[in-house]
Amino acid sequence: MGMKLSHFNFELPKELLAEYPSEHRDEARLMVLNRKDQTIEHKKFKDIIDYFDPEDVMVLNNTKVFPARLYGNKEKTGARIEVFLLRELNPETKLWDVLVDPARKIRIGNKLYFGEDESLVAEVIDNTTSRGRTLRFLYDGSYSDFRKKLKELGQTPLPKYIKRDVEPEDEERYQTIYAKNEGAVAAPTAGLHFSKHLLKRLEIKGVDFAEVTLHVGLGTFSPVEVEDLSKHKMDSEEAFITKDATDVINKAKAEKRKVCAVGTTVMRVLESSVSSNQTLNEFSGWTNKFIFPPYDFNIANCMITNFHTPKSTLLMMISAFAGHDFMKKAYEEAVKEKYRFYTYGDAMLIL
Repeated sequence: MGMKLSHFNFELPKELLAEYPSEHRDEARLMVLNRKDQTIEHKKFKDIIDYFDPEDVMVLNNTKVFPARLYGNKEKTGARIEVFLLRELNPETKLWDVLVDPARKIRIGNKLYFGEDESLVAEVIDNTTSRGRTLRFLYDGSYSDFRKKLKELGQTPLPKYIKRDVEPEDEERYQTIYAKNEGAVAAPTAGLHFSKHLLKRLEIKGVDFAEVTLHVGLGTFSPVEVEDLSKHKMDSEEAFITKDATDVINKAKAEKRKVCAVGTTVMRVLESSVSSNQTLNEFSGWTNKFIFPPYDFNIANCMITNFHTPKSTLLMMISAFAGHDFMKKAYEEAVKEKYRFYTYGDAMLIL
């Protein structure tokens, strides 16, 4: 049966979960794993430039996080309800898939009011899962005014493990500096370490960039609850690969250069669109690709990623990429050296 869920468990001390980002984006720590030599080095993120040559390619996920967490009040009782916007189903009718908390109080037909002045109202029109609901927002203005309103009322959706309140700096730091296409409810965290200055230096060195889009959904964080990994189903996420991106990436591949996936989301979208001769195809659609060992990667030969939590699908993917035993060793070292884990944590470069 191959790898089991229990192969991806390890002791992660609570204090290693990063509550705040590093002071400067590119000053986070960087662990460098060399698969060929089986070596582990300890660096700063900005040292990443030393590992790339002209015409190597870094592939970035240019998705943009929208402020998906809203707080509303239930009609009549006034109970405070958290509404987490998952995805827009229909712009015309303002229908959204959402999660509600506490869910047991929210039934079909209920109305929720948002904002001090209650200027935004939503009606619950369907139950999708135990916590999932479909909401119809009742708003008279134009669509762009409606989206502006959501932005105004919404908060940066920091992951639940961060127990503190959202602070003004989170709005900027929980977004990559190259974020463009709005649609994610979670940031592609490996990319959070790039500063404008570092991107400029890489560009001057001659490193090429390609952008793809994968709108990260909450499914990325869904726990795996089956011991047999082949039975786990990933949620679908929307993804796009343009002709421009395939040209840059396929050329680098043909020339045996580095093609570096910046983040597990980039790796997933690249592996979701491989042609029969192992080149990258354009893509527009949904992917529920789940990568776990053993797996042969087709496009990227290098990746940047953060430090992931036990039993997560993200840890499974990087174990498939680095080799399970090597990854175990690297994670033991990371815990010992007190690297910071998860969204606002440190980074790893796997060569």
